[in-house]
Order: sequence, then structure tokens, then C-alpha cells
Amino acid sequence: RIGRFCGTFRPGALVSSGNKMMVQMISDANTAGNGFMAMFSAAEPNERGDRYCGGRLERPSGSFKTPNWPDRDYPAGVTCVWHIVAPKNQLIELKFEKFDVERDNYCRYDFVAVFNGGEINDAKRIGKYCGDSPPAPIVSERNELLIQFLSDLSLTADGFIGHYKFRPKKLPTTTASPVTTTFPVTTGLKPTVALCQQKCRRTGTLESNYCSSNFVLAGTVITTVTRGGSLHATVSIINIYKEGNLAIQQAGKNMSAKITVVCKQCPLLRRGLNYIIMGQVGEDGRGKIMPNSFIMMFKTKNQKLLDALKNKQ
Repeated sequence: RIGRFCGTFRPGALVSSGNKMMVQMISDANTAGNGFMAMFSAAEPNERGDRYCGGRLERPSGSFKTPNWPDRDYPAGVTCVWHIVAPKNQLIELKFEKFDVERDNYCRYDFVAVFNGGEINDAKRIGKYCGDSPPAPIVSERNELLIQFLSDLSLTADGFIGHYKFRPKKLPTTTASPVTTTFPVTTGLKPTVALCQQKCRRTGTLESNYCSSNFVLAGTVITTVTRGGSLHATVSIINIYKEGNLAIQQAGKNMSAKITVVCKQCPLLRRGLNYIIMGQVGEDGRGKIMPNSFIMMFKTKNQKLLDALKNKQ
């Protein structure tokens, strides 16, 4: 799906990633509007005008940029979608060389959004970016990435240029190993099963876990998705006390991180709530939360203690 639109905002020109496009309109039995009128045309993939951008990218490396880059600001009222597709056994690495998109604390007006897979799906969104700070490098989970750029009808800015390249998946170096030394097991799926059968109880105190954890942050859980027996969450960071090896996405003043709860309900994270989260970091830069990891609701009174622990480092 390239986009979903309603209200009185007129989307910019949309470019398909192939030779077909379907437009679907849905109305319920309640309030109606005046409707819409649209026009379409066919063009060669490399034929692009001032307001056209997007498409399907399948070469091993390449770049994409906003209309008018680098000569002028991007136009108002533009929608661009780039769909990057690598071979099945490869991942996609994405970097922004230059980046300047209308600033807003919540990226409500002009923004760039990056998604795992080939559709706009909030559950698979890696990040949403605006401002003049390039996002940190991004690596896809699988062989597809989708980049969406949208500008509203008001302010514009310089725009951006991004580069991508395919890279092979890292093959696992061992076939079976314990999840931790606390829960030794020997085969296939048994580590996760045995681990998740343990009693869900954090150990130690805030102070002791602070020292033993690779990262410590306070944040709001903004998205959650369950895959297998694990929960994958995106956390909007309120404050970072110990960064460690955690991969942090930054868009202007907004920071977020990816967290994996190995046992999906232990500890339990709920979307929209604020937590203090401590844990270790996997090779992919994601936070790794075990059943005995230290997680608690974030309250203002915890701020002084966390600041004191941070200042001791």
C-alpha cells in the first residue's frame, strides 16, 4: 500500500513501484464528503517531473532523493514512496547523507518514514524522521524496505539524499547454545521454551541492575508486535541514562530504540505506558529483555535516583 488518505488534505503525486496500481475508496454509513477527482498517466521509470518521485529499486546499490535536490527546496504537497527489494538471502543497509525536512517535535507535517517490508504498516515502522539531523544508519530485518516521504501544503526545506546497498545476512555461528548461563539447555527451540517457563520476577534493586545492565532508559512504548514467542517494541525515549551498545534512532530532538522482550509477556510491556527499562543489547543493536530483567513503571520521583547513578559513571 502506497498510502491511505482522508479529510481535505490533497496527496501529492503518487508513483507506482510497477506497471499496475489499484485505487480503493471506502465509505461508511455515516458522514459523507464531496469526494475526489484524480488523473493518471503512464511514463517510463526514469521519466520524472518536478513533483514526481519514488518507485521500485532493485539494483545492489543506489540512491534516492527529494524532488529538486540539490538545487531547490522540495515542493509542497508531495508524496513519494520508494520500495527497495533485495534478493531473499540479503538485507538492506540504508544511510542518509544529507537531511533537512521541516522540523516539528512530532513530525506531523513533513516527514520521512521507513518500514520493514513492502507496505505502509505502523507495526513495521522503523522510524519517522524530520528536522535537520540525519537518521542513524538503518538495516532491514528482511529483504524489503519501504521509504515514505510526505510534505504538506505549507513550509518546505532543502530535502534529502539517501543511499542504500544490499548486504548478505549474517549466518549464525552456533547451532544451539544456552540463552543465559542461568538457564542452560541444549537443543533447538528449548532455550526459549525453558526460559519462558521460569517464574516472571525481576531480581535485584534499581541500583544493582543499573550497574549490570548494558543500557538504561526511561521511555514510552509506542508500538508492539508479537513474532513467535517474543514481543518487539519501539520505545520513544524520555531520557537515556546508560546507552551502552543500544542502537538509537534520532529525528531532530526525538529519540527511539527497538526492544525485544524474549518471552512476550514476561515482563509485560503495554503500549502507551512509560517504563524504566534496563537490559542487555543484541548484535543487531536492539535491547534484549529477559524474564529477570529490571522493568518498572517510570515515575518522576525515580528521576533523581537515576540521575545520581548516571553521574557516578
